[in-house]
This record gives sequence, C-alpha cells and structure tokens, in this order.
Amino acid sequence: MTILETAKMTTKGQITIPNRVRKLLRLKQGISVAFGLSKDGVVLMPCEVTAKSPYTPKEWEKIEKLASGKGRTYHSTHAAKVHLDTL
Repeated sequence: MTILETAKMTTKGQITIPNRVRKLLRLKQGISVAFGLSKDGVVLMPCEVTAKSPYTPKEWEKIEKLASGKGRTYHSTHAAKVHLDTL
C-alpha cells in the first residue's frame, strides 16, 4: 500500500481528508464516504446512501387511513394496534 498523506485525529474522532486524497477520489462537500477494512488497512470510498422505508406499501396504506381519520383517539396503545390490524 502506498501512503499518500497523513492526518491527525481530533478528540472527537474526526479526521480531515487531505486535499490531495479528496481530489484523487473526487470527493466534494456533502458526499457520503464508506469505510471498509482490508488486510492492508482501511479502505475509503465515495458512496451513495438511500433511505429505506421501515414499512411495506400495505402498512403505509393502513397508516395513511389512520392519519386521515377525523378525531379518532385511543385510550391505549393496544386499542390503537387492534384498530390498525383491522384496516
């Protein structure tokens, strides 16, 4: 492995990626970076992060129906869950 630059870690665990390395990897402000481990050390690479919904489309339909309901209140979380299951 060829060492291009070095950097010091702050007390908060932050490291500034040296300008030379940022240019080689074409890293711009706001880009996400992935870290991996290899037998030779740490691998750093640009990546894309996408959001993944915790709900299925069917569950979203149920949630939207509940949200559109007017004035519906529940006295317990159990009652709300029972109602959700019936939708």
